[in-house]
Amino acid sequence: MNPQTNESVAISIIKTGVSFLICLILFFVVLFTYTQLTGPLPFTVTSTTTQKSDAFNVTGTGKANVKADQATVRLGVIAQANSAEATREQMTSQINKVTSGIKALGIDDADIKTDNFNINPNYDYTPDGKQNITGYNGNVNMTIKVKDTNLANKIIDSATANGANNVGGVSFDTVDQTAAEEEARVKAIDDAKKKAEKAANAAGFKLGKIINYNEGSGGRPQPMYDMKTMNAEGSVERTPTQLEQGQNEVMVTVTLSYEII
Repeated sequence: MNPQTNESVAISIIKTGVSFLICLILFFVVLFTYTQLTGPLPFTVTSTTTQKSDAFNVTGTGKANVKADQATVRLGVIAQANSAEATREQMTSQINKVTSGIKALGIDDADIKTDNFNINPNYDYTPDGKQNITGYNGNVNMTIKVKDTNLANKIIDSATANGANNVGGVSFDTVDQTAAEEEARVKAIDDAKKKAEKAANAAGFKLGKIINYNEGSGGRPQPMYDMKTMNAEGSVERTPTQLEQGQNEVMVTVTLSYEII
């Protein structure tokens, strides 16, 4: 090859390199000037996460019995008279007798609570639309809580004998039912797992890991009772109240969500 030709090629390569270098320098100068005037160039990264949505939900129920260790009795007095004062006196006299009888059973003042004391007028309307007071109704209620559940029967008998004419209800509760709840929870989870396995085998799919857990509690039934009976002549005959507290039922319901694989 001609030396002169080699020299021309070399010069051409050098010129091309210098041109590229100049363009590169100009690019960074322009970029620097732009960022100084407008701020840094925005830079974003888009992240997409995919998650398998196939899931199978199954519900299980567990129950456990626990002995009641507290009784709550709700009772009161309803009175009616021609004046508010007469109604108040009647209610006060009766509720005082009821309270004295309950305290005589050895129940502490702290376990007896008055819930409300109300006196309201009764109205009658004349043909011309005028409103007249025809009398007054009053009621006073109290709640008695005792640790000795056997006292519930005696409280009702004493209260009704001393003038209580309204028994709002009796409930037998357990102060601490943590152990029973845990027992019911274990049974509920076991029930849900067995149902899930049976369903998977029947439907032909496989269960993965548990991805969600929900829990709910059920209510407990209240006892029913009858305070009085009627004799053959139709008159009211007092018989001792016999409420059987039995055992309370604690129920837990759980829902397990499985991955399907």
